[in-house]
Amino acid sequence: MTFLEHLEELRIRLIRCAVALVVTTIACWQFRLEIFHFLTQPLRDAYPAGIKFMFTAPTEGFMLNMKMAFFVGIFAAAPFLLYQVWSFIAPGLYANERIWAIPFIGFGTIFFLLGAAFGHFYLFPSTFEFLGQFANADIEYRPKVDEYFSFYSWFLLGLGLVFQLPVVIFVLSRIGLVTPGFLLRNFKYAVLATFVVSAVITPGGDMMTQTLLAGPMLGLYLLGVGIAWLFGKPRRPESQAISKD
Repeated sequence: MTFLEHLEELRIRLIRCAVALVVTTIACWQFRLEIFHFLTQPLRDAYPAGIKFMFTAPTEGFMLNMKMAFFVGIFAAAPFLLYQVWSFIAPGLYANERIWAIPFIGFGTIFFLLGAAFGHFYLFPSTFEFLGQFANADIEYRPKVDEYFSFYSWFLLGLGLVFQLPVVIFVLSRIGLVTPGFLLRNFKYAVLATFVVSAVITPGGDMMTQTLLAGPMLGLYLLGVGIAWLFGKPRRPESQAISKD
């Protein structure tokens, strides 16, 4: 394929992803009230005495429901979106490597959902519990609903992408770009990168929450090392690669 053909293929894949997101957003709109209660549960659990959200712009409530439906629609469309990603890179793979499409889509979806679940059920509640300690009789927390959702959605999407690390390592190891030895030799850099990423996407900004996030990320990296060892393709010596070319 030429460069322009690659661009055309990318355009087609992006259009299909957009159509899928429109369909899932419309479907999720039917459950907008249930979605609102579910997405705001971590904050409401941190304030057992009760908490109410507020909005100040006339259209803010409508736009919030649209954003929440779209947000959940991303997770609903995840298998199809990953299929489009695989279909775009598949022409560059050998025929025997294309059989990994189902594991890529399946495990990519699972890890994406696991990342969001980790944030919603574990990291978010611990963060709000920590932040809630600063409220007292003279300070009442009245959250603005769009600010909370922006805070929540970017955090969970970031976690979902971070949890794709084993899947990315799987693809890179299958095409011979990384090996278990390479990953282990660069583990110290992975530790540094892990804490930098956790500092960027952690809502509270406190060291405790960053550590709670960095630990699973390092576990995912080591899981990727195991995946590279099991499924990776050894690098060809450079001289052999040149002679075959």
